[in-house]
Amino acid sequence: MAQQDAKIALYGFNNLTKTLSFNFYDICYAATAKQRDEYIEYIDETYSAHRLTEVLTEVANIIGATILNVATQDYDPSGASVTMLISEENAHTEVPEIEDASIDAPSVVAHLDKSHLTAHTYPESHPDSGISTFRADLDISTCGKISPLKALNFLIDSFDEDVVILDYRIRGFTRDVKGQKFYKDHSISSIQEYMSERTCQQYQMIDVNVYPENIFHTKMMLKEFELDNYLFGDDSKTMHQKEIEYIENQLRNEMTEIFYGMNLS
Repeated sequence: MAQQDAKIALYGFNNLTKTLSFNFYDICYAATAKQRDEYIEYIDETYSAHRLTEVLTEVANIIGATILNVATQDYDPSGASVTMLISEENAHTEVPEIEDASIDAPSVVAHLDKSHLTAHTYPESHPDSGISTFRADLDISTCGKISPLKALNFLIDSFDEDVVILDYRIRGFTRDVKGQKFYKDHSISSIQEYMSERTCQQYQMIDVNVYPENIFHTKMMLKEFELDNYLFGDDSKTMHQKEIEYIENQLRNEMTEIFYGMNLS
């Protein structure tokens, strides 16, 4: 976890925009058309707009935001979306200060009206291989002191992710009382700094960071998996060893292609 920076008296309120994009993939093997349809139905029920609303509501609570408005939609035939407008509304009587976003502390910044949380789901399946891959995109965009990184471990623990793609970016600047500009309000060299030790042990990770631009990118792929957790409608105990090896290779190939962003020959 990043160390707390020295407090800096600001002129006005903190104008920095911090955005965490949380993109994850949940992969399974459904051998028949019927099993694929049942998998999509299961995903739609498990990741409905109602469930996503519950997750985003808890995210708002964790980062210390107030929910202003919620819009939800379950799509036909599949998929769901949720959009939340949020704000931080605690008034202050003192000169605002920059503090490390990873440290819980009383809020000192004024109303934020350009912050939001969104979630979108994309169930799909391969027509021939038996692989079905569910994707979800969640974005947490905050304006001011509140930080989306506080909710990172909660998000990771809320879903069954095989591959996770994370992007964190700080935009804009804020000024101190002397007029000097600051382009970030907390120390960070990698998104991994904000992950739990358990998560770091479970996933293979790659960073691609652009420090001068305050852009941080981390890709995660599950190191180990149990085949029966990926079979939809089947049991590995009834399968021959060659079939087991084929399915495991299909699953690992799907994860690897998504992780590296390229098709493997």
